[in-house]
Amino acid sequence: MNEDLEVNLTWLPRDHLEAGSPENVSAAVTSLVPVGDPGPEFIVNPWDIVLCTSGTLISCENAVVVLIIFHNPSLRAPMFLLIGSLALADLLAGIGLIFNFILAYLLQSEATKLVTVGLIVASFSASVCSLLAITVDRYLSLYYALTYNSERTITFTYIMLILLWGASICIGLLPVMGWNCLQDESTCSVIRPLTKNNAAVLSVSFLLMFALMLQLYIQICKIVMRHAHQIALQHHFLATSHYVTTRKGVSTLAIILGTFAACWMPFTLYSLIADYTYPSIYTYATLLPATYNSIINPVIYAFRNQEIQKALWLICCGCIPSNLSARARSPSDV
Repeated sequence: MNEDLEVNLTWLPRDHLEAGSPENVSAAVTSLVPVGDPGPEFIVNPWDIVLCTSGTLISCENAVVVLIIFHNPSLRAPMFLLIGSLALADLLAGIGLIFNFILAYLLQSEATKLVTVGLIVASFSASVCSLLAITVDRYLSLYYALTYNSERTITFTYIMLILLWGASICIGLLPVMGWNCLQDESTCSVIRPLTKNNAAVLSVSFLLMFALMLQLYIQICKIVMRHAHQIALQHHFLATSHYVTTRKGVSTLAIILGTFAACWMPFTLYSLIADYTYPSIYTYATLLPATYNSIINPVIYAFRNQEIQKALWLICCGCIPSNLSARARSPSDV
């Protein structure tokens, strides 16, 4: 029966998997779906179920953040706009993972495959760019502390949002506009229908953005240490609490940077060295941790922020705990 089963592949080219043994095929293929006459067996790849579950969790978490920021006019500072952008990007990424699972098993067509992959690529690109934009915002809030809350900062934030979403949408449209490997599977990357060149550009872009984030983080640490040293010399202890909060923000950035690298670096490096001939189990094993970054982002960025915590408490129980209402918000409190 397995030898007669005709299948649809969403992540790997068909030629590569047909060349393998039945055991390797069952372990490597993505979204195996019978396309012939209906039979008693319906094969579902467990990796696809895990990705769909991850997408569902991503969507639920980030939908809460988007709704909170959208329905609270007080959350319109540059920091919250960027957090909202990150949450929206991760929300779309989660929806893309769910759609990819549903359409791969119910509606098998090249057009839907291009659209879902384009949505996923655009969403994750916007998520990574939003993380970079938040890092830039944290740097500006420290370097230009006196003028951070000016109209110029808000304008710059909107410019960053327009550029990052415009670039992400263009990247997502590339497979739909023809830059794909559907006509020549020898050019496929580890993610079908993306070409090897497309995957290489995305991977190199990620590495460049990570290097920029790391450099900004180092500069932030230098600024915080310099300010702390100046305060200690002047014995200006009244301002100490502000810089304690600032150091807390830097610690948060360190956690985020480490989490970001741990989640995305394996898939990025694998995409550079691998192609469609590699078993797809390696693609799943590196792609799945990348989706976890979108699960972790709301916990680190949104739910740790006291203003969002207040809004969440008001929605859930109609009150604000005294320990939250007594704390003062700082621009560095991410």
